[in-house]
Amino acid sequence: MSNPSLLSITAVLIVSCISFAGIALFSLSESAIRKSLLYLVSLAAGVLFGEVFLHILPEITEKTGMTVITSIGILIGIIASFVIEKIIHWHHCHVLPSSDHHHPVGMLTLVGDGIHNIVDGALIAGSFLVSPELGIATTIAIALHEIPQEISDYALLIYSGYSRNKALLWNFVSALASVLGAVFVLLGRDEHPEFLTLLMAFAAGNFLYIAGADLIPELHKETRLRSALIQLLLICSGIGLMQALTLLE
Repeated sequence: MSNPSLLSITAVLIVSCISFAGIALFSLSESAIRKSLLYLVSLAAGVLFGEVFLHILPEITEKTGMTVITSIGILIGIIASFVIEKIIHWHHCHVLPSSDHHHPVGMLTLVGDGIHNIVDGALIAGSFLVSPELGIATTIAIALHEIPQEISDYALLIYSGYSRNKALLWNFVSALASVLGAVFVLLGRDEHPEFLTLLMAFAAGNFLYIAGADLIPELHKETRLRSALIQLLLICSGIGLMQALTLLE
């Protein structure tokens, strides 16, 4: 196995293990969970924006320039993310179940999460094929987004009737779908080398959609000034983290 392949599979498996983040719910109160999720969402939004504008787009520009193909790839990433959510009726919701906020059944959550994880695995593998630095940055961006998502998914499975152990197990199985995406990219890299550029553009669109259409609207549900300032600080911290990785490169 080549070095990029080894790094890709290792990173994908590490990200898959984040599915066990739901264990955090064992000891936290519901109010603490709600508060922590919003802060994690803020950090994840900043990381995703930073990944797009500080890593992916500069990398594409350096290698091929900002061509029409790149722009089309970004648009495809945005539209594909929208279509996936519409078809499966699944949303990366970071609000826990309550009497006035109901979620789809657990199986829908697992299927939707699995499809999204396949895309994540492909993005991680494609990033490592470009460079180890970009692969690490992409892995961090995806991982920080996965933490609040996986905690929320675990809560949804519990809400849907799964036991705690079964919820952890099936959430992990769904996360392992990312390996399929990584293997697909690694096996097809030689036949279609230009696919990497398109994949990076797709990743940019995917991240922009998640951060702009999914995470940011969740943050607007909290209107208190103090919370808004903390959210802004965490968004900037996420961007700063991506900038720090750029300096390390």
